[in-house]
Amino acid sequence: METLSQNTAAAALNLFQAHARLEERFAAGLGAVHGLSLKDALLLMHVARAEGGRLSRIDLAKRLSVSPSTVTRTTAPLEKLGFVARESHERDARYAFVVLTDAGRTAVANAEATFGRLAADTFRDRWTAAEIEKLGALLGRLA
Repeated sequence: METLSQNTAAAALNLFQAHARLEERFAAGLGAVHGLSLKDALLLMHVARAEGGRLSRIDLAKRLSVSPSTVTRTTAPLEKLGFVARESHERDARYAFVVLTDAGRTAVANAEATFGRLAADTFRDRWTAAEIEKLGALLGRLA
C-alpha cells in the first residue's frame, strides 16, 4: 500500500511540475505573438467552441475552474479590446452571456493556431501519436 501512495504522490508532483512548465511556455508564446494571456486565450477558445458561440458567465467559470467574479474581471478588458460582448438573456435580465465579436473570432483563430503549434512543439520527439491520445484520455478522466 505504501508503494501505491508513493507512486500516486510522485505522479501528482510530476503533473504539477508539467503543468507549471506548460503554463509558462504557452503564456509566453501567446503573449509574445498575440498579446493575450493564457487565461484570456482559454476563455476565448471556450466561448468559440460553445454551442451558438456564447456561454453564460457561470458556465464559463465552470469550464475555466474559476469563480464567476473572476470571469467578470477577465472579460472586462476583452470587452474593451472588442473581442467579446455581453448578450442579455431574452427572459432574465440578470442572466448574461459572453459572445465573441468578429474581432474576437479573428483573435481566437490566431491564438488557436499558435496554441496548436506550441502543443505540437511540446510533444514533438517525445511522444508517439498513440501516447498523446492515451495521455489525453487519462487526463480527461481527471478533468
